[in-house]
Amino acid sequence: MRHFGQIAPEVRKRLFHQEPCAFSADSPARLLSAALGATLYSPATRPILADDVLKQGARGVVSMVLCLEDSIDDADVPVGEANLVRHLNDLAKRSDADVPLLFVRVRTPEQIPDLVRRLGPAVRLLSGFVLPKFTEERGVPFLEALAAAEAASGRRLFAMPVLESPDLLYRESRVQTLEGIFRAVDKYRDRVLALRLGVTDFCSSYGLRRGPDMTAYDVQIVASVIADVVNMLARADGTGFTVTGPVWEYFRVPERMFKPQLRQSPFLEGQAVGLRQKLIEHSMDGLLREISLDRANGLLGKTCIHPSHVLPVHALSVVSHEEFSDAQDILRPERCGGGVMRSAYTNKMNEVKPHRAWAERTLLRAEVFGVANEDVGFVELLAAGLSD
Repeated sequence: MRHFGQIAPEVRKRLFHQEPCAFSADSPARLLSAALGATLYSPATRPILADDVLKQGARGVVSMVLCLEDSIDDADVPVGEANLVRHLNDLAKRSDADVPLLFVRVRTPEQIPDLVRRLGPAVRLLSGFVLPKFTEERGVPFLEALAAAEAASGRRLFAMPVLESPDLLYRESRVQTLEGIFRAVDKYRDRVLALRLGVTDFCSSYGLRRGPDMTAYDVQIVASVIADVVNMLARADGTGFTVTGPVWEYFRVPERMFKPQLRQSPFLEGQAVGLRQKLIEHSMDGLLREISLDRANGLLGKTCIHPSHVLPVHALSVVSHEEFSDAQDILRPERCGGGVMRSAYTNKMNEVKPHRAWAERTLLRAEVFGVANEDVGFVELLAAGLSD
């Protein structure tokens, strides 16, 4: 699979200076953690689950979570498990199936070995499990169960803990909780693909819900948690983990209080005035702003609960030609001693030592999401994806 693989090769050639790389579920963890992109959640009770997975994969989704936790009723868990096992076995029989990276969000540690056992050979389609309400005390049994299931099945299985516990939100317990989370995930570092933020649960602890005109970063209590998670768990010194962006809840907004957040000029230049209006009507301008803030705050990828959110996440994850040029200049071997230089675009300073970690992350993102041609921006990438 590859990002933008649903777009015709001749269109990709026009859009990309460097095309996104191909990868599979067996690729190195470092590559997969950057490549998750827009991780689409789906209730495991969906009656056409196998067909849904294939349809979304054909539309450009590269990672999905089949959910047995909050997205389904407590009473539906046994039905959801049976449905999940049945449809994954169905997918395993389709030799030509182009399946995204698949994860199962469970409720208890015991579900992990049980589901792996019930899946049998179809476990080869599974990339891992999403672990809810993760803290050190609650999370270690999940990680132990995952390690045991991996050993029993012979299949590499990753964990994606969800950080959503009230203990993480409350100021008096936050640092201690984060320290415990780090101890747990550091011990199982090879199995932890990414950490996911459960911002909806954060808001619920205070009876809050951000509106379509607000990003997660406008809700100060949430923004403070994101900052502390990045501070303690996403450092660029080799100890950090990939942390993914929070979910965007809105599909369409009938009435707005504030002006749209999308400038007109990029859409005029890209001859996509109608696309701008469509994005605004579906509250995508707020989503686009939040994706940009995710990246500015050290997050990569995003939890998504609607297929229409996938392409915007991927389009804004593509590395611009200017970013790529800066990153390459900073990482040139002859500049390993440091120094300062004017960028090739002559609009900024590139300082080799302080910008090195940024440049390394940028080139990893370029590998999985590609590098846009000089005259291509996110508008062209969105338009190409929507017209496919």
